[in-house]
Amino acid sequence: MSAPDGFDPLIHPPARLQLLAVLSRVDELEFAAARELLKVSDSVLSKHVALLAEPGYLTLRKAAVLGRQRTWLAITPAGHSAYTAHVAALHRLLEGG
Repeated sequence: MSAPDGFDPLIHPPARLQLLAVLSRVDELEFAAARELLKVSDSVLSKHVALLAEPGYLTLRKAAVLGRQRTWLAITPAGHSAYTAHVAALHRLLEGG
């Protein structure tokens, strides 16, 4: 049985799927908040973010806040479309179709 249309192996790992799920519901999310939500280290989250940013699923915005560099993550329209298609593919798998 092959993967259904829309299944995206890049999105499928749990941390990436969860990150896109959260980002699909907010304008942007600060990196530290994403790290706490996913319960991963900075380096693990950075790797997931880099993999999702490469095909244009995420954008990063950096700015200084109170003298410290902060990073915010946001899902792009392409990322939202890929995430929606992936979730639909998972539903089809669950339904046996």
